[in-house]
Amino acid sequence: MVASLEDKFVGCLLGLALGDALGAPHEGGIVARSAWRVLGIGKGKTLRWTDDTEMAIVLARSLTEHRGLAVDALARAWAEKADWKRGYGEGAMRLLARIRAGEDWRMANRSVFPTGSYGNGAAMRAAPLGLWFHRDPAQLTEAATLASSITHAHPLGIEGGVLIARATAMAIAGDLDLGALRDGCREAEFRVRLDAARTPMDSATAITSLGNAVVAHESAVTAVHAAARFAEFVPMIDWVISLGGDTDTIGAMAGAIFGARHGIGALPSAALKHLEECPSIRSVARELHATNVAAFGEA
Repeated sequence: MVASLEDKFVGCLLGLALGDALGAPHEGGIVARSAWRVLGIGKGKTLRWTDDTEMAIVLARSLTEHRGLAVDALARAWAEKADWKRGYGEGAMRLLARIRAGEDWRMANRSVFPTGSYGNGAAMRAAPLGLWFHRDPAQLTEAATLASSITHAHPLGIEGGVLIARATAMAIAGDLDLGALRDGCREAEFRVRLDAARTPMDSATAITSLGNAVVAHESAVTAVHAAARFAEFVPMIDWVISLGGDTDTIGAMAGAIFGARHGIGALPSAALKHLEECPSIRSVARELHATNVAAFGEA
């Protein structure tokens, strides 16, 4: 059965949160995993998500409220809503604190890293842009570039955000064409990895050829490869976890694209029952869909 557009919007945001939450306990080394367990104390069986999901949900709500990308309002919302207990990196918290204090994001985005960050923070939250602009590839690229630039001024960081937004939009339409995604990339680091990503590979090969790190070019393509390769959600996330490294963010990106491609019905219902704030995320996705259809129509 073909998923409806609303089902794909819901599947995207819930897939992002679920991939994030399932990957989070396995992210990084012993220190990072121990810290996440401490922060999650008292949650019982709840699958708790990280800053990846928090920033994506803030973006989805902003798109709904402003009927599109309102970049200055979005920058303020990200800064005001940032909860350190969600696992934000130190650099991100410092940058967002400057925006929260009133500094223009166009200055703040180089305050921590003079050449701009090339981490995957812009990519991890970009899926809602793919949903909103899925009908207009040119506008999508422009919007994803601008939204990524709020925190990531480096070309590689921006490219990561654009790639995940484009992959999400492509997933809405059906199949993922890695060749088309490759041709739309400006940065060679991404083009080389997207060429490699067309071939199924084991975990060891994927770590070497695609990457599993927090930098954008060593994680975003890995997520696209996972979403294109797997027809079922749980084996996909298991494969992501087997890579080690930045498992929560790769899981979030892959989960978002998978959900946009297959819809809510393809996500594991047993896991969704334990997903933190699942009903709220579902409502955010439905509101985003309803506003999008009101603005652009169903097709």
